[in-house]
Amino acid sequence: MSAIRSIISRSRSHRVVQDATPATAAAAAAPNHGMDSSCWANMPQELLREVLLRIEASETSWPPRKSVVACAGVCRSWRHITKDIVRVPELSGKLTFPLSLKQPGPRDILVQCFIKRCRTTQTYYLYLSLTSALADDGKFLLAARKSRRATCTDYIISLDADDMSKASTTYVGKLRSNFLGTRFTVLDGLPPHAGAKLVRSRSTRPISLKQVSPRVPAGNYPVAHISYELNMLGSRGPRRMHCVMDGIPASSVEPGGIAPTQTEFGHRKLDASTSFSFLRSKSNLTGESEPTSGPKKAGLVLKNKSPRWHEHLQCWCLNFHGRVTVASVKNFQLVASSENGVAGPEHEKIILQFGKVGKDLFTMDYRYPISAFQAFAICLSSFDTKIACE
Repeated sequence: MSAIRSIISRSRSHRVVQDATPATAAAAAAPNHGMDSSCWANMPQELLREVLLRIEASETSWPPRKSVVACAGVCRSWRHITKDIVRVPELSGKLTFPLSLKQPGPRDILVQCFIKRCRTTQTYYLYLSLTSALADDGKFLLAARKSRRATCTDYIISLDADDMSKASTTYVGKLRSNFLGTRFTVLDGLPPHAGAKLVRSRSTRPISLKQVSPRVPAGNYPVAHISYELNMLGSRGPRRMHCVMDGIPASSVEPGGIAPTQTEFGHRKLDASTSFSFLRSKSNLTGESEPTSGPKKAGLVLKNKSPRWHEHLQCWCLNFHGRVTVASVKNFQLVASSENGVAGPEHEKIILQFGKVGKDLFTMDYRYPISAFQAFAICLSSFDTKIACE
């Protein structure tokens, strides 16, 4: 095992593996021919799988879990076995590779994260909570930068806080608002599911040659639409949100329901009009078949959970179970709307909650069927000033 840890350490130094940052994604995607011909690449598959299984089982949290990421960067054979061993967040509850940020969270628990806001640069940083404390160092996941335009506002979301270019390998997607800041669209930079529709705009362009996926049609793929109800009469209460999740069927919140699960960051030659074979839902992962024809399924609709008025405190209250400590109009909890069908216990389960704990510190907790990227984008919409909604 000491020899294995030695090769993992050497892989880190050669590949600049830093806590599954964009450099890790590129390193894991690019084969290391020198290592492919080494004795480590020629280890018996059964032995190698057993070793990697033990490493994956022992390194369950960050920062030790970067050893699992480093294993995927040793060589091609290690990468294939590691990717096969590491389960999706829905099943494992862990965020390991950058791809995990676009996969649905676990069904039974909330993934606890927090967002730090930098007012001077208009930048927002998403971290994975490593402890139960409301303020810890955390594991960096995503960053977003606000960019005002004449008729709208964009939040560019990236895997790298220092690289917010849409032509970069680190570009994930963006959030775009209307002029009033009452309607938002979450746009993925790559096809999020089979049959995703590309929205043409002046910013739509092919990926540059330096990117990991040079032939994947990059652009704007809508994954969610968020609207805030106007409050022209000035009635008391928190903002009222309405989120429509494209590509996530309403049945996904029901027992046995399935949401699309992205399994590749995109390494193949694709056409925007075709279905994407590297994307599959959990049904494919478990060997079940999916119908390919029939009526289009209704998308999942989320609404904010109704708070109760506390007479003694003279404010609207929601139970965040200790995860929110500062009253703010930005605080919210999202649950499945009754528009999705007959209301049941699953419609009371909190899918996303967001709240303030400090001047520029906020918590963000999410679960299945949405991903960290989708949850982060929805929370970003709450930062915009909405005079007509408050």
